[in-house]
Amino acid sequence: MASLVSRIQRFLRSPQGRQARSRVERIARDPRTQAKVRGLLQRRGRRH
Repeated sequence: MASLVSRIQRFLRSPQGRQARSRVERIARDPRTQAKVRGLLQRRGRRH
């Protein structure tokens, strides 16, 4: 059985994987998404 990492690598090389990656990259460039992530990371840091 293929390891999880190799299965992910195989998916990312497939047409569907390339499409998913481009969609995620576009979402990650969005300033609103970046602000959401920063907010989540700041809240996570306060739990200690």
